[in-house]
Amino acid sequence: MNDPSIRHEIAHLARVELYTPNPDGTLWFFTELLGMYETHRAGQSVYLRGYEDPYQWSIKVTEAPRAGMGHAALRTSSAEALERRAASLKDSPLAGKWSDGDFGFGQTYEFASPDGHNLSLVWEVEKYQAPPELRSKILTRPSKRPLKGLPVKRIDHLNLMASDVTAVKETMERHLGFQTRERVVDGNVEIGAWMSTNLLGHEVACMRDTLGERGRFHHVAMYYGIPQHNIDAAEIFREYDIEIEAGPDKHGITQGSFLYVFEPGGNRIELFADAGILQFEPDYETRTWQMADIDTGLAIGGAHLPWETYFTYGTPSKRTLEEHKAEFATAGPPPPPTH
Repeated sequence: MNDPSIRHEIAHLARVELYTPNPDGTLWFFTELLGMYETHRAGQSVYLRGYEDPYQWSIKVTEAPRAGMGHAALRTSSAEALERRAASLKDSPLAGKWSDGDFGFGQTYEFASPDGHNLSLVWEVEKYQAPPELRSKILTRPSKRPLKGLPVKRIDHLNLMASDVTAVKETMERHLGFQTRERVVDGNVEIGAWMSTNLLGHEVACMRDTLGERGRFHHVAMYYGIPQHNIDAAEIFREYDIEIEAGPDKHGITQGSFLYVFEPGGNRIELFADAGILQFEPDYETRTWQMADIDTGLAIGGAHLPWETYFTYGTPSKRTLEEHKAEFATAGPPPPPTH
């Protein structure tokens, strides 16, 4: 199913667009607390980048009636790789379309996952060039570390919710060359998959939507690189009334240090404090977690990832976050999947 010849045709996750009904609050969260730079505005959208993001932007904040993911884009490893991956998708039920691209990016191939997530492939990019006052003395750093909030370095990974995890996973493997590093199964049902095309433990993950809905967004992760920063960030979030969902702690799955919060618009954001496990083996074999071991898989240190939000709340949602918590706090978990 995974053709080794296409394994490196996707280089990395380049960008994510977030919809928000509270654009001022969402923008404040990313710029004032996470220290991201604003690089452009157009219509109802603001474009942001971390100080080590290489391109013009990695997060796009767009005003919308409900929170959610507008789209996510993956950069290919070459122009030819973009053509080949687009051709593979065109020959499948997931055929998409070409577009002229967004600010800082060139020709783009847009398609949807089997569950309806809006995804894109790009190759042509405009590398960020810092103005003189933001140029870093560290030559490998595109811009200075900001003197604001607790600055994140870059975008790290994306987590999607899906009614059928296997269908999304197989699409990523077959057409884009992703390797599934780890997965979780409940009986014969795949309820989680963590996938990558590079050394990272994962850049795209997919979790089963326990409500059976399609195409929802779980979280985007921003990278710190130092676990202490997650502890410092938790203090800042408490002080400024940002709701902490879980953490700081360390996942068994991917071995990444995490802190989950909800930004003011209602989207879940993860602060990823280290790279987690790196996969150097070209013949790495997928690790499968059973539900009996899920406590270790979720949080080595024993942090509580609440069922009433972490496993049920995604965006867009028919309810506000507060309405969702009130309803599901008393509803209890659904019966285990049977198909």
